[in-house]
Amino acid sequence: MAQYAEDARRARWAAVGTGALLTCAGLGAALLRSAGAAPALVPAAYALGAAVCALAAVLGARGRTRRALWLLIAGVMIMAIGDQFD
Repeated sequence: MAQYAEDARRARWAAVGTGALLTCAGLGAALLRSAGAAPALVPAAYALGAAVCALAAVLGARGRTRRALWLLIAGVMIMAIGDQFD
């Protein structure tokens, strides 16, 4: 039983850490892209992807690690698709 609790705690911290890191990266990219000559859709996609990753971090902290993983994947995909419009 103790091993299960340790695995769950590790999964929560991984979801929170990854979500926070991707949120910061997405917000930084949105700020850099908005200062440049990129179309308005590009920084908006980065900001939306960062918001999705922030939501994933919150869900991961609450123990919803499977949903957090899927939201992290979705957030990165939103950022990647938005970058294709540049």
